[in-house]
Amino acid sequence: MSVIIGFDFGTHSIGVAVGQTITGSAQPLAALRAKDGQPEWSAVEKIFHEWQPQRLVVGLPLNMDGTEQPLTDLARKFANRLHGRFGLPVDLQDERLTTVAAREELFASGGYKQLSKGKVDSAAAQLILQDYLSSAES
Repeated sequence: MSVIIGFDFGTHSIGVAVGQTITGSAQPLAALRAKDGQPEWSAVEKIFHEWQPQRLVVGLPLNMDGTEQPLTDLARKFANRLHGRFGLPVDLQDERLTTVAAREELFASGGYKQLSKGKVDSAAAQLILQDYLSSAES
């Protein structure tokens, strides 16, 4: 079994989720605050220490037509920093519509009070990781 940590990159908040290849499922963790796309690296270290991941997945924000946007480059830089700091393999996963889907799921389960930024970001990270695990199975 291998543990994978997924990230929904943002410049102010970074959603985080953890998943296992054996179950193919993921669950949201607390989102990380970020300043200009830089998280508190000690908080990332703490997550890695607790979960001992073998691989990381970072959502790649693309426009609906598949073209890149300014955030795409920042997400790639974040993925490179993760790899450089922790030496773990990092995969990029198309994240189109995950935030929209995360908002819909959270709203359906609890209305507006479920739509805090951190919850939405981590739910999006969960969906990104779920998509990754599903595509790895096939």
